[in-house]
Formats: sequence, C-alpha cells, structure tokens
Amino acid sequence: MLHRRMLGVMLMAVAASAPFTVTAHEPQFTARDKLKAHSDEFRQRVEEVAEGIYVAVGYSASNVALIQTKTGSIIIDTAANPKDARAIIKAFGDRLVRPIQAIVYTHNHPDHTGGAAVFAADDDPQIYSHGSLLSAKPDTGRGRRDGGDAFGTSLADEQFINAGTQLEYGRKTPHTREGFLPPTQTFDAQRSDVTISGVRLQLIHTPGEADENIAIWLPDREVVFSGDLILKTFPNIAPLRGLPTRPVDAWIQSLNTILSLHAKALVPGHMGSIRGTDQVEDALTAYRDGIAFVRDETMTGIREGLTVQELVESVKLPSNLAQSPYLQEYYGTVEWAVRGIYAQHVGWFDGNPTNIFPLPNKVRAQHVISMAGGIQQVIDRAEQALAEQEFQWAAELVDYVLIVETRHQEATGIKIRALKALGERQLNATARNYYLTVAQSLEREMRGKGE
Repeated sequence: MLHRRMLGVMLMAVAASAPFTVTAHEPQFTARDKLKAHSDEFRQRVEEVAEGIYVAVGYSASNVALIQTKTGSIIIDTAANPKDARAIIKAFGDRLVRPIQAIVYTHNHPDHTGGAAVFAADDDPQIYSHGSLLSAKPDTGRGRRDGGDAFGTSLADEQFINAGTQLEYGRKTPHTREGFLPPTQTFDAQRSDVTISGVRLQLIHTPGEADENIAIWLPDREVVFSGDLILKTFPNIAPLRGLPTRPVDAWIQSLNTILSLHAKALVPGHMGSIRGTDQVEDALTAYRDGIAFVRDETMTGIREGLTVQELVESVKLPSNLAQSPYLQEYYGTVEWAVRGIYAQHVGWFDGNPTNIFPLPNKVRAQHVISMAGGIQQVIDRAEQALAEQEFQWAAELVDYVLIVETRHQEATGIKIRALKALGERQLNATARNYYLTVAQSLEREMRGKGE
C-alpha cells in the first residue's frame, strides 16, 4: 500500500495534468467550442412553464420566476441587482400584474436576492425564506487570490465565454445587496404550506449547493422551483474559488425529495426549465446518481487506503452518466468533487509519512533547481515542454523558479503562455476563467516592471 501511496504522490508532483486537457487525438479547441455552445442556455427569453407561470432566463445571473394569482403576482428569486430586476420586469410586460403579493428566496446567494426592492416597489409584499437564510455563511472563499477569478469578471470580451451556470457574473453590473429586502416570513421545519391569493405553495427545505436552499412546490399545477439544487452542469461540490465542500448526503436526499413529487415541470435557479414528467425525472435521477456515484466511489477508495491522487485518476462517471446533459463539467468537476469529499472525510494527510512535515516550498524548489543543473536548465526544459504542448509540466517547472526568484521575467513569461494554453483547452468555465485571469494578472505585473 505504501508503494501505491508514494506512486500517487510522485504522479501528483511530477506528471499531473489539468482536467479536460485536450489530447493530440482531439481538435485543439473542442472544449472551448463546447463551452461556447453551452452559452445558448443563457440567451434571453421568457418561458411559459405552465398557465400563469413564467420564468425569465438570461436577463441576470440567475432566473426570476413569476406566478400569477387571482389578484396579483408572486416572484421567486429577484435577480442579482436592481438594474437586472428592472430589465426582467420589462421583459415580463403585462404578464406581471401588480401588486406583488409575495417574494420567495430560494437561498441567500447574491445573484438570487439582489433585486427584491425593485419588484416590491410600493406593494409591501411578504418575503418568504428558510429560517437559516440570514444566518447563512457568506461567500468567504479565496476569491481573487493570486489574481485568479473563477468568474472571469476582468477578462476581455474576446477571452470570456461564460461562467458555467450563467452568462456573466458581475462583469457589467456588479452583484449588490442594494436591492435586498430581509425576509418577513421564515420557517425552520422541513416544510411549510402557504396559500397566497388562491395559489397553494409548499416550501420544502432542500439543502445542497446552499444549506438554506428551499424548493417551492405548486401541488395544484405540479410545478417545482428547485433553486440551485439541480443545474445543467455537474454540481460544484467543491468550488475552485475556495469554499467548504457542499454536503453531498444532504444534496442526494434533497434530490430524492424533489423526485418524489413527480412534477410535470421543474424551474432551476439557472438556465432553462425542464418540462414533462419523464424529462424531469430523468434529469433529477441523473443528477442524484452522478453525485452518489462520485461519493460512493470516493468513500470506497478511502476505505481501501487509496490516496486522493489515486482516486482522482480512477473515479470517472460511467458512460450513461458522463453523457447526461445535466452532468457536463461546465461548472463543477468530478475531480474537484473527489478532492472535496476526500478532504471532508479524511482531512489533509494522504497517508504517506513523507508528507507529515514536508519541506518548505522554497527549500524543495532550491533542491530541484540544483538537481536540474540550475535555473537556466529548468527554463530551457520548460520552453521545451511548451513546444511539446506539455503545458501543465511547463507551468509546474517554472513554479520552482518563481518560488526562488519571484520576479524572474522569463519564468513569468513561460507561465503566462502555459496558463493561457491550459485555459483555452478547458471545458470547465471556472477553471478557464481562473487560468486566464491569473495570466492576465501576471501580464499586468510584467508591464508594471517595464516589460
């Protein structure tokens, strides 16, 4: 077993490759083209989900739904900011009948709660949410550490494609709390039944991507609004930008809860609605089974003593799930989910005693550079790696140099080229954006030094 663990560590340190790196047998920009095609999900439109039920897609970072009542309207989620909310009101047109009698937040993410004041106007609606919404942990992830931004907000238009679950995340109009209104009606139980002007709603606590997420079930119309419980992309179980691993067991249970409703239509928090009982069941089943498969395989590997790197290399979705349109890795990835679940259950230690107290990065880099014959030899090998399209290896090699000489211009230039190449070959939007924004940040630093 020690041999297998050491092999995993060596592979991680020396020959790791980025997820979705295009092989020599594939067109160079296949991944980029697929991600571009995914942007069609974010085109602006108002979908009629059922009689009197509409959803505005593509006008903001998240969807806004409208339910007509006998004497007014109910709004589910409120867009990312007041500007987007005003655009959605215009798109709804005369389908939106005032007064707005109620607003329901599926969860506390700012892209879902930033435009409530615009919808409410002078109508004084009741605002519903789960009781944990106001105590939900804010997004305190690493954000733009080292110049990296998973949402690509600073990328030029010609570099940016999308943000995985939305066309853009604050690129033109920042997400703000300016339009947020606090809930006036909350519940802490598993379910809460509400009737608003003849419309029966069942609010169901369904934690997944957000602990406070609720689904809104309309039993008389057989429509469910799921928040971010299911999206048309592999779930972001362990976000690249730096957040706690999402609770996969609770997520799976929440999907089972929604499945048991046998809905005729499902409105997710992002991208288009899913209509037809069979289609809704297929989507929810694939999503549940995809998460459960990764969890089960990872936990089995942990019990067998495999390292996280060995699991990353071995845990792959079976073909029936890998081909599902709801499990394409535009936002989350299987690899990150494995890493997150592993860390959540096992912690940081991979079982190799060499890694209990490893060398400081700078000391290790100095040894590697010395063994290679000096900095120039490492630079030369990195240039060769670029020429051979070994972009990950090129980036890893010059990292040794940059640890020792943080302002080394030639090494920085190689890293920029390697990151751009890796980014352009990514199917995953957040990985692409992170690669390209770090490259952009490094270029700005070089220009600031007179380059």
